[in-house]
Amino acid sequence: MANIPLVLHQEVANYEMQNDRGEWSGASEATNLLCLDKERDALLLIRAPLQDPHGTLSTWTADDHDCCNWSGVTCSNQTGHVTGLDMRFYGLGGEISHSLLNLTYLNHLDLSLNYFHGTIPTIIGSLTRLRYLNLGSNDFNGTIPRSIGSLTELNNLDLSSNSLYGTIPPEFGNLTNLQYLYLNSVGRCRVEKVEWLSHLSQLEVLVMDGVSLSKANHWVDAISSLPKLFDLSLDGCELSQVMYPYSSSFLNSSSSSISFLSLRNNNLTSSMYRWLSPLTTNNLLSLDLSGNMLDGIPKYFGNLCSLEYLGFYNNSAVVKFPDFLNNLFGCTSLTLQMLITRGSQFTGSLSDEIQKFASLESLYLSDNQLNGSISEKLWELPSLETVIISFNNLTVPSTYHLSNISYVKYLDLSSCKVGPRFPKWIQTLKNLTSLDLSNTGISDAIPLEFWDMWPSQLEYLNLSSNNISGKVPDLLSNFAYDSVIDLSSNSFHENKFSGGISFICQIVDGFLSFLDLSHNSLTGQLPDCLWHFDQLEVLNLGHNNLFGRLPPSIGSLIQLQVLYVYDNNFSGELPLSLKNCTSLISLNLGANKFSGNVPVWIGESLTGLYVVILRSNNFFGTIPLQLCQLPNLQVLDLSMNNLHGSIPSCLSNLTSMLHQGGFSQDVYFQTTRGYATRAGRYVDHALIEWQGDEREFLNTLKLLKSIDLSSNNLTGQIPNEITNLSDLIALNFSMNTLSGEIPQHIGEMKKLLTLDLSRNNLSGKIPSGMSQMSLLNYLDLSYNHFSGRIPSSTQLQSFPPSTYNGNKGLCGPPLTKKCPGDEESEATSVIGKGEGDGEDTDDEVERWFVIGGGMGFATGFWIACGALLLNRRGRRAFFQFYDSFKDWVYVKVVVFISSFQKARHT
Repeated sequence: MANIPLVLHQEVANYEMQNDRGEWSGASEATNLLCLDKERDALLLIRAPLQDPHGTLSTWTADDHDCCNWSGVTCSNQTGHVTGLDMRFYGLGGEISHSLLNLTYLNHLDLSLNYFHGTIPTIIGSLTRLRYLNLGSNDFNGTIPRSIGSLTELNNLDLSSNSLYGTIPPEFGNLTNLQYLYLNSVGRCRVEKVEWLSHLSQLEVLVMDGVSLSKANHWVDAISSLPKLFDLSLDGCELSQVMYPYSSSFLNSSSSSISFLSLRNNNLTSSMYRWLSPLTTNNLLSLDLSGNMLDGIPKYFGNLCSLEYLGFYNNSAVVKFPDFLNNLFGCTSLTLQMLITRGSQFTGSLSDEIQKFASLESLYLSDNQLNGSISEKLWELPSLETVIISFNNLTVPSTYHLSNISYVKYLDLSSCKVGPRFPKWIQTLKNLTSLDLSNTGISDAIPLEFWDMWPSQLEYLNLSSNNISGKVPDLLSNFAYDSVIDLSSNSFHENKFSGGISFICQIVDGFLSFLDLSHNSLTGQLPDCLWHFDQLEVLNLGHNNLFGRLPPSIGSLIQLQVLYVYDNNFSGELPLSLKNCTSLISLNLGANKFSGNVPVWIGESLTGLYVVILRSNNFFGTIPLQLCQLPNLQVLDLSMNNLHGSIPSCLSNLTSMLHQGGFSQDVYFQTTRGYATRAGRYVDHALIEWQGDEREFLNTLKLLKSIDLSSNNLTGQIPNEITNLSDLIALNFSMNTLSGEIPQHIGEMKKLLTLDLSRNNLSGKIPSGMSQMSLLNYLDLSYNHFSGRIPSSTQLQSFPPSTYNGNKGLCGPPLTKKCPGDEESEATSVIGKGEGDGEDTDDEVERWFVIGGGMGFATGFWIACGALLLNRRGRRAFFQFYDSFKDWVYVKVVVFISSFQKARHT
């Protein structure tokens, strides 16, 4: 398929201009003239207030008298005047100096992709020679200055991706030479009257994504009057709120020249097709209606005889797919090359009618509700290269008899019904470079000839989450550059090479970016040949039977971001070379037999780590203080080892556990020839000890903030500094030999959901502040030496008595043991009531009503809270509501009890 420029914004932004005065041409010009002193001085004054952390303006110095050689500066080769400043993506911040006005011949100004803030300076409107102005992707705010409307020479204006607000000034209508206008993602900007648009008779590209048009009722008329407009993008413009006039004159408006039209994310319903018709002429090449509420398409779409791209993904209304295709029958079915409808509500089958789309090259139907069998005719389309139909209820027959050569390169059938037999017809797709058959119900052995079908061309292979058995042969000749191999969660066993997993040494041609062989039955030692994989970003060998040491060549994986070897039999000390893997963000070596000291270089060299899991190994020695130097660390699990010494007080320096928010970096691996984005993101995961059970965290791992040092030989007191970790969710120090008291300020850790200090030698009273830990839903203080009354709170009394077992000195609810003085208080209460008045029964009912109500409230609350535990946005809103609701309930209960008691005594 020809590359369809769905949006031409970036290409247009870099277009070249030149005129007879030697003005901007898009690149530095050779010049024999020195720049003028006045303009050189102006440039130095412009640089002075700027923040330049990367030194991109290092050439701007007073020692160099020819400013035309400075970075980003362009001069006329005829006059020496500065005509262009291109500081795009320079990483600059600060303010824009008024000295810019001294560059009176400036016609090209690009400050995009920087960190400029504040309002857009009104002085820019005085640079009347400007033909190109790009201020996009900065931190500008405030209103768009009306003075920009004075730049009548402009033919390219980009204000996109800022935080601007207010109305678009009608003075923009003065920019009659404007060809390219970008106002997308400008915060809370809006357009109330659109008449000024009709004055821009030279406009070719208009991008207003994110600008509210909710009050612009005549925008279609204004757009239709622009004779040269070919690219229009109005994504997220609140078009569903526009009241459209439906007069016959409107519908008969002049034809538009628009070739690229995008109306995504506007909550539009199918009533919009009436006013859309003037914009959908035979010139239309690309139409994107995604992210709306459309229940289909009209029949006139079948007459869009130039349409090559149709985007209809993430629509929320139910659509019958056969009806959808029927309305495209006509000349459109002969021109359409790319159809994207993923993540919508399509129902029905993928039947033989698909054969009418002879030009179709890319079909994206994933994440719908399609059912039935996939037609054999699909694979016979002569131009089809990409088929992404995963996550449906479709069935793929195993009896295909493909007669014509299929040109399919990218095939994703993930979570469709392909098995139980391995589909041999796949081998007829001789052009495949990417194949995803994960979770397709295959329970069969792979034919050996399968591995020989695509010599040196496979980029992506995912057979995970099946029950595939058999041997993995020499993969040397099958995979191309930047390959991804995922054979996890199957039943592969050792292959024909000696040493079990040594077949990976044969993958030497090209470079691998992702390798997942987890959840198999692989045995043997990991061979020392990993230098082949210096581009590897994800290595997952977890849940196998591999043993021996990690080889020194693992230090060659300088691009590695995730190392997961959990649940094997690896042993010995960690190789020193692992410190070279400085790109690591997740290190999971748990459930093995590693030994030696916890290396100090983990904290010194691997500073990007947010996960460190060394649990269930044989590490000994003390916890290195260098771990406190990991600024991103959110999950630290050193449990079930032989560590001794004290808990470092410097753990309070783990800044990610101090501040709100979760780790944001995703792991993306790429293929050079471009597979669908589903294949490109790795979801990090880990097994974590959670409230007494082992639980696997998947998508939610990056929200977890946890420290687990349990089941070691740690001694000393719990450092008071640990209570500074105000964003910590889980803390487990159980099964050590810790002594002393619980830190008195532990109640300030209000985000804690789980706290386990059991089976230590802790003593003293339970701090009263713990009664304020309203989110706590798992607590274990058992088998210590605590004493005194358990602090009164709905929270602490709601836990079962086993929470406090093995502490002989503790008393008070929920334990049956009464505290000293309780008996006398009860006797006094009984005498004061008098005999026979029944008030003892009433008080008992009242007491259990309050306690039972509190326990019921807490139980119900935590059932709801459990669902919100790892939904950060929902959690924040819910707990804000809960805090105010809790106060309201408390007041109501107190008033009720007071009224009840008064009523009873009257």
